[in-house]
Amino acid sequence: MAKSLSLRNILDANKLTGLNFIDWFRNIKIVLKQEKKAYVLNGLALEETSDDATNEEKKAYRVYINDLDQATCVMLASTALDLQKQHEDMNALDIILNLREMFDKESRTERFDFLRELFRSKMLEGSPIRPHVLKMIGYIT
Repeated sequence: MAKSLSLRNILDANKLTGLNFIDWFRNIKIVLKQEKKAYVLNGLALEETSDDATNEEKKAYRVYINDLDQATCVMLASTALDLQKQHEDMNALDIILNLREMFDKESRTERFDFLRELFRSKMLEGSPIRPHVLKMIGYIT
């Protein structure tokens, strides 16, 4: 019997430490998409079912809560310990909102600094092309 493909090891290699928020979030979305649980990050939280709800509605809510819990666990497991402690009582949606508030501005500032350096880079007349191109590639990546 063939083993199913798991992408969770990319999260082990790329734990969230702060400055890598954009890359980490991209990896979270990839893993959850592969596990068919990415829909929980869309922000459309299901409301708890009432007593008069149909069995299908109750089942759908239980599946949603289970998937949300699994997404939350994947997120917490792939973050640094200090961030785990800070977010352990939140669900996946609240974690993402809080992390965006914490790190998205820093990521934008860092990208701006890199782009500024990229656009300001000039090759000196008579200098070799290769080091300049490598420096430019470094800024782009």
